[in-house]
Amino acid sequence: MNEWMNNPAMKNIDPIKLELIQMAASQTAGKSGRDLAPIMMALVTNANKKGISFSGDEMSLILEIMKDGKSKDEQAQIDRTINMVSSFMKKK
Repeated sequence: MNEWMNNPAMKNIDPIKLELIQMAASQTAGKSGRDLAPIMMALVTNANKKGISFSGDEMSLILEIMKDGKSKDEQAQIDRTINMVSSFMKKK
């Protein structure tokens, strides 16, 4: 599950962002797609409170981390959930 930590893209991420990503990754372990929305919202909210925003590439990497080890159905559920969260965040 933690192979994502060896991803070369992780080396270029700000240490504060990396800490938030690691926290979210540990919270997603064993969770289904539907349960990931609150974790994702918390990640973005915590980052915003600290004046941090994630780039599109960083968000894609986070999503890949969350999908790691999940079935195809769960990965599809994660995608649907993320699309819903993204729509909600754009409305704010």
